[in-house]
Amino acid sequence: MATIKLTDGVEIYYKDWGAGQPIVFSHGWPLTADDWDAQMLFFGQHGYRVIAHDRRGHGRSTQTWDGNDMDTYADDLAQLFENLNLHDAIMVGHSAGGGEVARYIGRHGSKRVTKAVLISAVPPLMVKTEKNPGGLPISVFDDLRAQLAANRAQFYKDITMPFYGFNRPGAKISEGIREHWWLQGMLGGMKAHYDCIKAFSETDFTEDLKNIDIPVLVMHGEDDQIVPIDAAGRASAKILKKATLKTYPGFPHGMPTTNAEQINADLLAFIKGAVSASA
Repeated sequence: MATIKLTDGVEIYYKDWGAGQPIVFSHGWPLTADDWDAQMLFFGQHGYRVIAHDRRGHGRSTQTWDGNDMDTYADDLAQLFENLNLHDAIMVGHSAGGGEVARYIGRHGSKRVTKAVLISAVPPLMVKTEKNPGGLPISVFDDLRAQLAANRAQFYKDITMPFYGFNRPGAKISEGIREHWWLQGMLGGMKAHYDCIKAFSETDFTEDLKNIDIPVLVMHGEDDQIVPIDAAGRASAKILKKATLKTYPGFPHGMPTTNAEQINADLLAFIKGAVSASA
């Protein structure tokens, strides 16, 4: 297994396939680099170097007790960039990974990055506050923590239904996709996953988005039941300096898996400079 040892002793697992311009993928909670299988194969076959890591506390990386917060995630990613000497990279983040991408650029700048993509991503802020009235009540995230603490294995089975839109009438359910999600989740550490709920829901990425000076493609499903589009994708696109917003009627939160062909085509068009926005 390929790993790097961070300055605090945590070991981060990563995949590094192919050659060419690097694309660095940041996965969502509570998953792993494996959630990018459909993208890494596609872009590797199209002549790109594809890299994805398991966030600390997730997957095959060290199961951490502390440091499960967005600042640390971003700093971990910076060490990966430095260790692999990456330049002119394209960063792609899904869900909580979109927050990691935003915070990385907010803290470390874009000197190593040329473009970024936020897919079904949590910025600018998920939780409802006085300044963010369109967010979700804190009780939603308290309930996630309670379910995780009570029966993580069952909770991770249940959440796959809204995650992939499999709970919608007429949806074609893939048990393989559900089991793959569950397996990725159960590989990680319970404490890190518990803490990460706070990290992805209560971190305010507004200033990070304001400071991003490179082109950003914002992709969001209009039927996202996990990260609702209005307070997330649409709001982020209004804050970013150089945003292109693409929305997808009927697509779920997990659209990089369920609708990989469309998502990959639009990602490739953006990387090559030929993507068009949607309302």
